[in-house]
Amino acid sequence: MPVNRLPALLIATAAIAAAEPAATKPNIILIYADDLGWGDVSSYGATAIHTPQIDRLAEEGMRFTAGYAGASTCTPSRYAMLTGEYAWRDRGRGIARADSPLIIPPGSTTLQSILHDAGYHTAIVGKWHLGLGDGGSPLDWNGKIAPGPLETGFDEAFIIPATVDRVPCVYVENHHVVGLDPDDPIEVSYGERIDPRPSGAEARDTLKMDWSHGHNQTIVNGISRIGWMTGGTTALWRDEDIADTLARRAVRVIEEQKDRPFFLFFSLHDPHVPRVAHERFEGTTTMGPRGDVILQIDWCVGEINRTLDRLGLADNTLVILTSDNGPVLDDGYKDQAAELIGDHSPAGPFRGWKYGRWEGSNRVPFIFRWPARIPADTVNHGIIGQVDFPATFAALVGRDLAENEAPDSFDILPTLLAPSAPARPSIVMEGIRDILGYRSGDWKYHHPTDARRIAWDTGIDIGARPYPMLFKLADDPGEENNLAEDHPEIVEKLHAELQQIKSTP
Repeated sequence: MPVNRLPALLIATAAIAAAEPAATKPNIILIYADDLGWGDVSSYGATAIHTPQIDRLAEEGMRFTAGYAGASTCTPSRYAMLTGEYAWRDRGRGIARADSPLIIPPGSTTLQSILHDAGYHTAIVGKWHLGLGDGGSPLDWNGKIAPGPLETGFDEAFIIPATVDRVPCVYVENHHVVGLDPDDPIEVSYGERIDPRPSGAEARDTLKMDWSHGHNQTIVNGISRIGWMTGGTTALWRDEDIADTLARRAVRVIEEQKDRPFFLFFSLHDPHVPRVAHERFEGTTTMGPRGDVILQIDWCVGEINRTLDRLGLADNTLVILTSDNGPVLDDGYKDQAAELIGDHSPAGPFRGWKYGRWEGSNRVPFIFRWPARIPADTVNHGIIGQVDFPATFAALVGRDLAENEAPDSFDILPTLLAPSAPARPSIVMEGIRDILGYRSGDWKYHHPTDARRIAWDTGIDIGARPYPMLFKLADDPGEENNLAEDHPEIVEKLHAELQQIKSTP
């Protein structure tokens, strides 16, 4: 058990004893955006864009200002959130390729398995990106695709296997590709070129969205991707329809499970690249495709809100809205995200982008709405993390966790039910290349590292420095004034705490 977990657990236990149990188990819907920044929604201060459905969640629930993703990239964030264990504890949990094997061991304790065992119907709709198959042989996209989400505790799955900028560009329902014609089998390669058709590098002038770096291999729907793919023509998605397809499937889960407790992990693709909004959202903001797909996210949230209202489920449904990491502008396609940004600040007052260990890289929107139990229109400045979900929901359903289950997860249920209850005392942040930041109270420490910038040099500063950095976040949310030389005793203390956490299994 990490040394920084025990005080919070003692506080949480006392607060739970004082809290009244819910009359019935709440439904739980986790809406997980992809690359949505702290400052990208109007309830967090955005003025160039208006997100009324997300704002409704904040107005009717609790909005956290210091909520953190598990990492500043997608796969490790998802791993930490679903397992309650920091992904950086194993180097094999970095950004997964579309043909990577499943990185959550089948049968292990996960957020979804905890809720499944408590009688919930568990479903994932949307982006997965945690690997598929056992790695023993190449994944067969034309047969049974397993192990996958079902082997980690989900009862049903309708997923995008990895990211939309990677092949294969198909949906997988439970264990099989949706809409596949057996006479047109899928073949995928991330090494040898297998697609004889012109690539994105060779037919650049034909693309509906040009690429800026990478993303120039097989072309699907006029957009070139990472990796090579042939076949599967009838199964290919149209990017413009992805949000609608996922929203319809999410609504269907709610409708089918309305008479029993359910957990829905609604894992959005937007605003990850390629940013291609449905035609009805195209051009609806001044910020180009990135702004348009943020409005598309808000519409998806609205579909959930409207469905819960229509079915009379809103009062006893816990809806969570958050994002897998901070924002990014140029992430491989020329969609004018940087040119049209104007005065909008995707990370709010914080420094950093996706991939880094800065606050803007890891601090994300974090909203909880549960009208039956959570006070409305509440703002909480306590530290919480997505890694806390397994312990929190275990407490919610009365499931005791063993010491080796969800080892980095804190129970934040008391904080949700009583805003004055303490949250986490500290949290570890992960950037690409395994660089770590550590926040304890109001202090933020960056340990020295010789890691370089990300391989494709887009000018993103990931926060790698060969010397320690220390920031007082209340005075310096932008992490501009390094106080390490002024407070060596604090540097030493936080370094020791981080090392202790790292050395504790």
